[in-house]
Amino acid sequence: MKAENVIGPASIVDKPERPYLGLRFETPFGGMFAQVTKALKELRKWAHENGLSEQAPYFLRYYHCDMKSIMEVEVGLMTSSVLPGDERIKPGVLPAGRYATLVYRGNGLRGNQALMTWAKDSGIAFDPLVADRAESYACRYEAYLTDHRVEPRKLLWDVELSIRIADQVRLRPSYRPLSKSP
Repeated sequence: MKAENVIGPASIVDKPERPYLGLRFETPFGGMFAQVTKALKELRKWAHENGLSEQAPYFLRYYHCDMKSIMEVEVGLMTSSVLPGDERIKPGVLPAGRYATLVYRGNGLRGNQALMTWAKDSGIAFDPLVADRAESYACRYEAYLTDHRVEPRKLLWDVELSIRIADQVRLRPSYRPLSKSP
C-alpha cells in the first residue's frame, strides 16, 4: 500500500512549555530512522514498565540536522508533569514560544520541505540552538498524533511538525498561510 502525502496548512501558534522524558543521541543521517525506531521501541517499553504508556504523544526532536554528517536527535514522550528518568531516559522540556507548525501524513521530507518553504516565503526565522550553525534548532520536533498501537504503519500517521520561531521575528507583509498540499 502506498501512502498518500497529505500536508495541512501551516500556521503560527503559541505553545506552552511541555515536559517530557526522552532518549537523546547522535547518528548519521543514513540509517537514522532505523536508530529512531529502535530508540522509540526502547522508550515505549520503558514507559510501559514505569506506568507511563498512556502519556502521549511520542515525538522526534531535532537539535542539529546535517544530512551529510551527524544528526543530533531525541525521541521523547510528552508528559503531564515533570517526571524523573534514569541513566538513559532523561527529563526535558519543550520550551514555550511561538512555533511554525503543520500536520502532515506520508513522506516526512515533503512535510518538512513544505514548512521550511512556507517559513522562508513568509520571512520567518527559526530559533537556533547554536547561533551561526546551519540547521540548529532550539526546538524542532515531530509529534506522532496517531497511536502506534492502533496504526503501526508510520506512513499513515498524522504527524505535527513544529519549529520554534526566533523571538525577534516580525512577519513580512507578504505572510500567508500555506493553503494547499504539494
